[in-house]
Amino acid sequence: MIEVNDIHKSFGDSEILKGISTVFEKGKTNLIIGQSGSGKTVFLKTLLGLFIPEQGSISYDGKIYSKLSPDQKSELRAEMGMVFQGSALFDSMTIAENVKFPLRMFTKQNKSEMNDRVNIVLKRVNLDDAHNKLPSEASGGMQKRVAIARAIVNQPKYLFCDEPNSGLDPRTATVIDNLIQEITQEYDITTVINTHDMNSVMEIGEKIVFLKDGIKEWEGSNKNIFKTDNEAVTNFVYSSDLFQRVQKMYLEEDQ
Repeated sequence: MIEVNDIHKSFGDSEILKGISTVFEKGKTNLIIGQSGSGKTVFLKTLLGLFIPEQGSISYDGKIYSKLSPDQKSELRAEMGMVFQGSALFDSMTIAENVKFPLRMFTKQNKSEMNDRVNIVLKRVNLDDAHNKLPSEASGGMQKRVAIARAIVNQPKYLFCDEPNSGLDPRTATVIDNLIQEITQEYDITTVINTHDMNSVMEIGEKIVFLKDGIKEWEGSNKNIFKTDNEAVTNFVYSSDLFQRVQKMYLEEDQ
């Protein structure tokens, strides 16, 4: 569980996060959504410890980040997995070597132990025959699965995903969404996903935090996002490509 209490973050005279408080629950897919410029990316990077807020606190299973020693912060970072927007794979490394990289960085496992762990996670993301491929030989969807395997290879307590469906077709995006949700539940991870994709919201949005101009404008689940009377949320939802497609489908059925 990640608890956020009254977070403020500014750059120069520009205040980006304006007193956000929320809880990201363990074993659930927690989504951060909002228009461009709403503060989503800054919020995610603050959760990762890359940005330090001027006010407020963030605690990870009861451990307040600002009160940790440098060694304790390093230990906490080792418990975090990250799926980057562009997958961020090393081009010169094979898929197996990419996945093994965090084990080399953060563990003292021997070669056999690392190989066993790589085999386990690649099998979990249905890539057990792709060890020796280079990222350039993999499709966009495969690269995302490699990125997920690398993010969970250290058995993290916290999984962060920045626009994991960026650049994917809708069908592949749904596969990635479902994989992230399955892994979250299987390993009981606290997963936080930064996204603008309403397909993801409807597929896996167990907890949704909607930001607008650096403020938490609304929070809830995909079961009640269509029921809210919050104008900012409804404008975001009804302007989405997903809503337009659903609306068009219903109009065509009525004709």
